[in-house]
Amino acid sequence: MADEVMLTKEGFEKVKAEYEHLVTVERKEVAERLKEARAFGDLSENAEYDAAKNEQAELEEKIAKLDLMMRNAKIVDYSTQTKGIVNVGTTVVIKDPEKSEPDEYSIVVPAEADLFANKISSESAVGHALIGHKVGDTVEVELPIGKVVYEIIAVELMQ
Repeated sequence: MADEVMLTKEGFEKVKAEYEHLVTVERKEVAERLKEARAFGDLSENAEYDAAKNEQAELEEKIAKLDLMMRNAKIVDYSTQTKGIVNVGTTVVIKDPEKSEPDEYSIVVPAEADLFANKISSESAVGHALIGHKVGDTVEVELPIGKVVYEIIAVELMQ
C-alpha cells in the first residue's frame, strides 16, 4: 500500500479541484493538440506530434499522482491541537536574536508547505525543531548556514 498523505480538508479540496481540472479540461485540450498534430502527416518526423505525446504523458502522470494522493489522504484536523504548544496546525512567531524583526510561520503537513506563504513543513529543520515547544522556549536549529537559535514569542492555533 502507498504511503499515507496527510492533508487538511482545505488541502484535500485543492488537490481534488486540480485533479478535476486536469481530467475535464486539460485532457481534452491535449487530445485536441494530438488530433491536430496527427493531421500534419508522417508521425515519424512530426515534432508537434512528439511534443503533444510528451505533454499527454506528463499530464497523465500528474493525474495519476493526484489520484493516488487523494486515495491515500488522511485528513488532519488542526482544531484538535493543544493550545500554546507548537505543532502541526499552529502559527508560531519566532525571533532570531541577530535579526530585529520576528518571523511568523504556520506549521503544516509536508504536502501543504509553501515558503512564499510562510507555511513550513513539520518535517523541515525549523518546523521539526519547533514542534513540542511553547512561548518563551529557545530552540536551536542546525541549518546549512550553521546553528540558529530562535525564541518562541507566540503560538496560536491556525484558523
